[in-house]
Amino acid sequence: MRHLLDLPYIEQQLDRHQPIASAATADQREAAVALILKPSKEGLLGLFILRAKKAGDPWSGQMALPGGHREPGDGSLIETAQRETYEETGFNLASGARFLGALAGVRANPRSGIDLVVTPQIFLLEAQAVSFAPNEEVARVLWGNLDQMFSGAAKTQASFPEFQREGQFPGYRVDSEVVWGLTFRMLNDFFDLLR
Repeated sequence: MRHLLDLPYIEQQLDRHQPIASAATADQREAAVALILKPSKEGLLGLFILRAKKAGDPWSGQMALPGGHREPGDGSLIETAQRETYEETGFNLASGARFLGALAGVRANPRSGIDLVVTPQIFLLEAQAVSFAPNEEVARVLWGNLDQMFSGAAKTQASFPEFQREGQFPGYRVDSEVVWGLTFRMLNDFFDLLR
């Protein structure tokens, strides 16, 4: 079976890609997420988390990439993505994956009112055996088929009344869940880079 997303091509495009560096302003916070790629017989997979439902979390109950806010001790946004992925999933990116590159930061304005710039960091899984130990912030860890998302086969429309959103929103199916909103935008930025 021929796959749409070719790893050497992805690495070449990320190597050429120079995202516009936009440091967060004094009233913005920085965050990073990890898009972890895993080759498989079914196509290229990406790691997602289903966030646990928690009061005060603007992304409670949503599908996401592992990640979070940059802390003062983080030397870079790569370190932020590595630390947050380990905290949320128990998987150590520093020893089990290789950093491929970053996309441009995406400005988010969650319902909490925090002005946030989220920068996706892309990693290639190199560990042969992977196990997860999600923390209390994560309800599930799932692999989604990026080839099916890229081709449009996994594209869907869904409503999210539980997030005080009216109408139908575009997203990608991952098992019985839907990736939408900010994560959907970041995935599309990644796919645009490859088109």
